Amino acid sequence: MSLDSKKNNEVTKSEFDLKDRLWVIVPVALLIGLICVLIYKHHDAFSWDGFIGGFNQEFLVFFAIGVFAQLVDGTLGMGYGATSTSFLLSYGIPPAISSAGVHVAEMFTTGASALSHHRFGNINKKLLKNLLIPGVIGSITGAYLLSDVIDGDVIKPYISVYMMILAVVIIAKALKKNITKKKTKKLGFLATFGGFMDSIGGGGWGPIVTSTLLGRGRNPRYTIGSVNAAEFAVAFASGITFMIFGGVEGWQLIIGLILGGVIAAPIAAYLVNKIQRKPMMIFVGILIIILSLKTLWKFL
Repeated sequence: MSLDSKKNNEVTKSEFDLKDRLWVIVPVALLIGLICVLIYKHHDAFSWDGFIGGFNQEFLVFFAIGVFAQLVDGTLGMGYGATSTSFLLSYGIPPAISSAGVHVAEMFTTGASALSHHRFGNINKKLLKNLLIPGVIGSITGAYLLSDVIDGDVIKPYISVYMMILAVVIIAKALKKNITKKKTKKLGFLATFGGFMDSIGGGGWGPIVTSTLLGRGRNPRYTIGSVNAAEFAVAFASGITFMIFGGVEGWQLIIGLILGGVIAAPIAAYLVNKIQRKPMMIFVGILIIILSLKTLWKFL
């Protein structure tokens, strides 16, 4: 091998290593920056006496909710917002505090999930790039409109009907012996719609985007890993937008959800490689139907 060829190979390898490291450096830098901003802006909101006093009771409940919600979301590519919010509301937490707490916590849990899926090689970088920017645009738009213009509860029934249709498609495809992979067109529109509905309805990125991609015959492992990685950017953008228009309350709740989710994220990313395609798709479909029926029941 000539000296020039050797140098070119070394340059190419170093560029590849740098790009690969950026997938880790960028989320970590954003999370560290977010922690600094939250501490600076909201340090007066912390009540350490109350936090320590409630550690053995409410904190452990919030921690358990965070673990379970992240296991669902990390292995199935959906359900964090719907799962955690449902548990919090049933526990007696007011809707406003539940929604704000889940959005802030999700900024951290999705970051941990993205890093975990990257570590286990579950990410299709081409798919991730196609989802990233449109998803962020949709999430910011939805968060802004929800803050000032429309009521997200009005749109939830329509999302639920859409998700149930997708669930039927996923289950039907799972029961087929041979699933034909079809090219997914208009990924940008899908990501924008998913990000918008996620902000408007308090959840929907995973059920809309993951369900559509799985329904088109895409590999569950790389679909879930890529959609989860993109969700970090979507959650971060919507979370920042919500924080600009409103305050942050319920720190015990938020910290419990964050710690539970961060701990569960690598476990969920690992389980994606172990769960077989057919039962995973059937379980995804059943979960979507249950969550959608629950939403419709509350609306009616």
